Amino acid sequence: MRFMVIVKSDEKTDVAGAQPSAEELQEMGKFNEELVKAGVMLAGEGLHPSSEGFRVQYSGDTEARIVDGPFAESKELIAGFWILQVKDRAEVVEWMKRAPFREGEVEIRRVFEMEDFSNATPEIVEHEQKLREQAEANQ
Repeated sequence: MRFMVIVKSDEKTDVAGAQPSAEELQEMGKFNEELVKAGVMLAGEGLHPSSEGFRVQYSGDTEARIVDGPFAESKELIAGFWILQVKDRAEVVEWMKRAPFREGEVEIRRVFEMEDFSNATPEIVEHEQKLREQAEANQ
């Protein structure tokens, strides 16, 4: 099973643009190394503040609209994420209990797999697999 662990932003990181200290970066690096060595980390990144971001809004058949950041409600924004592949919910919870955070919150969401979609025909599954292989080759 794959899970996305969403690291929530806060006023300090999003509004003030505070970056982690060298010690915090070192702690996170050690934790990431544990995840990699265990073979569960597929991806993990920190994100710039929403003041550097933008949203694309869609509304029916009208042209998409671009809205520049920053965005309100920093506690609802994302500061970073991991994609972890583990055997079940309990394992991802155990990993996140070990994360080097002293405050804040993470949200954990299961990532859909093709077999989770009841309407996925064999052709759709094959096409998706080819796209994933191409995407991996791009890295």
